[in-house]
Amino acid sequence: MTWHVNILTLFPDMFPGSLGQSISGRALEKKLWSYNAINIRDFANDKHSTVDDTPFGGGAGMVMRPDTVEKALLSIATAGKKLYMSPRGKPLTQEKVKQLATTENLTLLCGRYEGVDQRVLDAHDFEEVSIGDYVLSGGEPAALILMDACIRLLPNVMGNSTTPDEESFSNGLLEYPHYTKPDPWTDANNITHKVPDILKSGHHKNIAIWREEQSIALTKERRPDLIATLAQKK
Repeated sequence: MTWHVNILTLFPDMFPGSLGQSISGRALEKKLWSYNAINIRDFANDKHSTVDDTPFGGGAGMVMRPDTVEKALLSIATAGKKLYMSPRGKPLTQEKVKQLATTENLTLLCGRYEGVDQRVLDAHDFEEVSIGDYVLSGGEPAALILMDACIRLLPNVMGNSTTPDEESFSNGLLEYPHYTKPDPWTDANNITHKVPDILKSGHHKNIAIWREEQSIALTKERRPDLIATLAQKK
């Protein structure tokens, strides 16, 4: 299958953006994934291409109209699973990414202004997804991040099929440190740094044990919440 994403946005030129480069760009050229960026403004009802209006109940900002968003959505032949990129959504996790990467068709709705009228989200069963506890100027950067995370898991995208299984969050832990040449290395302050001897030992079992220990230690230090989650699963 070709993994396909429909993107409902006011700024279609933001796509594919960074996804047209490097690994995801090569995968796009090979047609391992595809996208369709749909300009919501093309479905506005008036000559001014109005896509938003003032919020009922008062307050600052504008809200994207449900009728315009719905028309844009209904222009899609196969919408598949529908996601609304929103800071109030459920956090995007590696487990969720794995699920989405096996979903043949996705439709991502990118909000702007104060967001999208709740009624269109409810009427069309949009699932709200967040990429973190902060606010962006719009949903487009979040959509790019979600797509990037999924694309790298698609079949034949990554050069080494074992790589995704060793990265942060894939096993519930943060990834271990990495080292390469030169060894030793002297930094700009004339301080010399050496690669841990275990990594040069050639003893694969001991290296695997060391890496796991490093992952656990880093996770305890930086993300104790992940350790708690792992404990609950056991």
